[in-house]
Amino acid sequence: MKKYLIYFILALSFIFFAQNVFAQTERTDEEEAPDESATASSTVIERITPTPATRTDLTVESPKTVEPLKKLLDEQQLGSPFPGNPIKYAIRASVDAGVPPNTIVLLLLLPGVAALIAAARHLVGLRGFGIFLPAALSVVFVATGPVVGIGLFLVIVFVSTTARITMRRLKLKLQYLPRMALILHFVVAGILLVLFAAPFIKRPDVASVSIFPVLILVLLAEDFSRVQLGKSAKVAINLTTETLILALLSYAFLTTKVVQEFALLRPEAWVLSVLVFDVLMGRYVGLRFLEFWRFRKLVSR
Repeated sequence: MKKYLIYFILALSFIFFAQNVFAQTERTDEEEAPDESATASSTVIERITPTPATRTDLTVESPKTVEPLKKLLDEQQLGSPFPGNPIKYAIRASVDAGVPPNTIVLLLLLPGVAALIAAARHLVGLRGFGIFLPAALSVVFVATGPVVGIGLFLVIVFVSTTARITMRRLKLKLQYLPRMALILHFVVAGILLVLFAAPFIKRPDVASVSIFPVLILVLLAEDFSRVQLGKSAKVAINLTTETLILALLSYAFLTTKVVQEFALLRPEAWVLSVLVFDVLMGRYVGLRFLEFWRFRKLVSR
């Protein structure tokens, strides 16, 4: 349990560090040159209050997310459509027809996210709740930000665990599906309390949370409760922590501009490279990295 907590803290620290570096870079690029008409004899110095850089939400169609991607497409020089550029022409035609380019970028990056999660499980040994749930959770972090996303997730896990323990102590004997429906009832109440507290929290990310991230987080809470019922709280916490680590790594992957631009401007190479990586990874039948560490005494003999 301690090692998973350390991995989680390291992954979270890496995400925050990367976010601060990217935000600082964007602010530096957007700074305007000083006004040359200002004279040295000026007695009034105007203090400019820096405005915090707003987070770019790739899941929302807005000028801040769409215009840079359209500019990249407009500046790209296309060759003949066949044999090397059919996807590029398809992307250009779909964007001209009104399809948001940020949606195309997310769809192109999802196979890469799945390959990343599969590699973390198959090669490293992190388990988590499958592949779909960490990938969906990473998109939730893109929509809400990692701080708000993890905060909502902790609220959901706390409420669902408290509801399960309360029903057990009250000796309320229910079948599985009605029990999960009742837990979902309490989870929704907990989320509503968080949203009702938005005027006091004073975070725009909390006030603008949509139903999509909440549904994904509820799915994760359902898996957490199911593992708790089937195995133990320790196993559920370990799997949940590993899922959050995978989701944070996938979030960093989705929000990296270099990866976004490469997938959008060179989709053929991107799709082919992910396909080859999946095939090569599937051929590996050796020990995982964490298994090397777990059985290091036996391997060294």
